Amino acid sequence: MKLSIDAFNLARPHGTGIATYGRILARTAKALGHDVSLLFGDKTGYSKDPLLNEIALIEAGRQDRKRLPVPVLVQRGIEALSGTLKARGGFEVPMSGQVVMPVGLPPEADRLWNVQNLYSGADIGFRAARRFTSIANYGVDLAHWTYPLPVRMPKARNVYTLHDLVPLKLPYTTADTKRVYYRMCRRIAREADHILTVSECSRRDIIEMLGVEPGRVTNLYQASDAAQTLEGVGEADIARYVEGVLGIPPKGYFLFFSAIEPKKNVAHLLEAYLGSGTQTPLVIVGAPGWGSVHDMALIKSMAALDTGKRVRWLGFLPRATLTRLIAGARAVLFPSLYEGFGLPVLEAMELGTPVITSNTSCLQEVGGDAPHYVDPYDVQSILTAIRTVDADSALRADMASKGLVQAKHFSAASYQARLAKFYGTFQ
Repeated sequence: MKLSIDAFNLARPHGTGIATYGRILARTAKALGHDVSLLFGDKTGYSKDPLLNEIALIEAGRQDRKRLPVPVLVQRGIEALSGTLKARGGFEVPMSGQVVMPVGLPPEADRLWNVQNLYSGADIGFRAARRFTSIANYGVDLAHWTYPLPVRMPKARNVYTLHDLVPLKLPYTTADTKRVYYRMCRRIAREADHILTVSECSRRDIIEMLGVEPGRVTNLYQASDAAQTLEGVGEADIARYVEGVLGIPPKGYFLFFSAIEPKKNVAHLLEAYLGSGTQTPLVIVGAPGWGSVHDMALIKSMAALDTGKRVRWLGFLPRATLTRLIAGARAVLFPSLYEGFGLPVLEAMELGTPVITSNTSCLQEVGGDAPHYVDPYDVQSILTAIRTVDADSALRADMASKGLVQAKHFSAASYQARLAKFYGTFQ
């Protein structure tokens, strides 16, 4: 089967959970024998020089993120209102091998396509007239959209992955325009050939909040490639790396890693950590996201006041560095308010690291009996968990052991089997 997978998140300079999802999806689909294309929406138009097309497409961080020129904005709005909105400028970008591919682009893809201004233009069209942008079908049987995007491909089956409905469940934690987001999800709910999601919790939300028939929503969960990133790297290598980067012995620090944004609950985490009295340092890894002004100010002020250097913020780190720090941590702290899947929990378990996480949304579904669960709204609950896990090495060993077992439920092989069964229904 010929598949098109959107690259909306893949080209971002800072990795996201959805980028990880897209990368693993493309890799798995290719392993199943499908013909896989990645669909970009870069603002660069077609050049007669193939090398320039290649360079423009994979230039890190340039994927359709800049504001469109005013004439283009006006034209897209007019087209949307008149009902003539269609994507233009689609072309294949052959890979010569002369330009080094960024980490976010899976080499397993058979080909790359670009449709100029696709995603930003589609967003404008939907906001103006609540219409989806149609893109010319370039020989595709199934278009798999890994994010709620107002785009469809005629003459193909259109499948959309809705990871969660956090903008609707916790509207104060995201920057989305809620009316637009809700209308887009409702449109997907009505017109998609099928909807995928990544947990039973998210599946229930989609059915209940969007009114989707249960038979049109499938939970395939997702997989992690954290362990694959560390293939061939031994414990001694990780120990040397951790001490070299942090100056802290392995298993001598707590770790939080994620984008810094309201739903991640960093303020409560910091309050609980400092109140616990532990001398085990807390390392925070993540780039500032939307609504992070308060949390970032708190992180920086705590780091400045903390003469013992217990709180350290490292910002965004490359994948290879992050996985080593996860594997070397005493425990991962992830008291998020709400998640569609909670990839950091799976990544920590897969690498044999204990996890303290929330008893909300899907996190117990993913973590099973391995993590120490807390009420994310209760600072005392988080504080007590930090003290308990910090002081008990036998408990940490038991949590790590259970985590390795639980992570197998989300292995690459099990994900491949679920995806093969789902795609098989379209063949």
